[in-house]
Amino acid sequence: MSALLRRFNAGSPLARREAISFYLLILPWLIGFLAFMAYPMLRSLYLSFTSYNLLSPPQWVGLQNFERIFSDADFWQSLKVTLLYALGSVPGGTIIALALAMVLSQKLRGVNIWRTIFFMPSILSSIAVAVLWLFVFRPEGGLLNLILGWFGIKGPDWLLSEYWALPALILMSWWSVGGQIVIYLAGLKGIPEVLYEAAEIDGANDLAKFRYVTLPMLSPTIFFNVVLAIIGALQVFDAGWVMTRGGPNQATLFYMLNLYKRAFQMTQMGYASALAWILFIIIMVITLLVIRSSAAWVYYESEAR
Repeated sequence: MSALLRRFNAGSPLARREAISFYLLILPWLIGFLAFMAYPMLRSLYLSFTSYNLLSPPQWVGLQNFERIFSDADFWQSLKVTLLYALGSVPGGTIIALALAMVLSQKLRGVNIWRTIFFMPSILSSIAVAVLWLFVFRPEGGLLNLILGWFGIKGPDWLLSEYWALPALILMSWWSVGGQIVIYLAGLKGIPEVLYEAAEIDGANDLAKFRYVTLPMLSPTIFFNVVLAIIGALQVFDAGWVMTRGGPNQATLFYMLNLYKRAFQMTQMGYASALAWILFIIIMVITLLVIRSSAAWVYYESEAR
C-alpha cells in the first residue's frame, strides 16, 4: 500500500487526477462486488466448516460436513442427475442453436420475425416457461402427447415417469437456446466471404464449406457458448423445483435442488454451504478441462497452424 501511495504522489497532477477519477468510477462496482460477491463467498466457506441451523450460532465441526457429503446417497443421486442433464442439454442445445443460426443467417423472407420468435423463449421468466411446459407434458391432453397421437404413438407419462422425467426436462432446455442463436449469428456475420469464395473456386460443396470454413472460423464462438452452457446446466434449479420437485423417485433431483432443500427446508446451512463449494470445485474442474481441450479444436485466425 505504501508503495502505491509513493507511486501516486510521484506522478504528475494530471496522472493523479486520472487515477482519482478511475478509482471513483470503479468504486460502486467494487463496493457491490465486496458486499454481494466476495463477502457471501467467504461467509459460505466459513459456514461449510460449521453446523448451523439459522436459529443458533454456528459451531465449528471441521471437515465433518465434507465427510458426510461423500457418504450421502442424495448427493450422489443429485450429482448423477445433474451430469446426465448436462450431457443431454449442452450438446443438443448447441447443435440446435447452431443449425437454427445457420438458417436464420440466410436472406429469407421475414427472417427478422423468425429471429424474434426463436429469441423470445430465452428472455421469458424461467418460472413461466416451466408452467407452460407443464401443460405440454401432461399425459392426458398435453400438446406433445396429442401430436404423438396423430402418428399413432402413445406418449409416455413424461413428468410422472421415473424414466421420462429427466429426458422431458432436457427436451425443454432445447427450447430456450435463443441467446446462443444470437451469438452464433454474430459469429457467422464475422466470417469473411472471401473464404467461401476461395472454397468454391477449389470445388467445395456446401457440406465441405461448412466443415472446412464455417466450423473452424466459428469454433471460438462455439467454445464460448459451450462453456456458458455447461456452467448453466450444472446449476439448473427452476425446472426441477417447479415441475417435479425432484421426483418421481428422485429422478430429477438436481444438485441445486438438493442444496436448496438442505438449506431452506432442513435448515442445514453448514451442510448446504459445503455442497455449494463442492459444486464450485466441480464446475471449475470441468471448465478447466474444456479450456485445456480447446487447443485441439478451437481455431484462432491469428494463430499459425
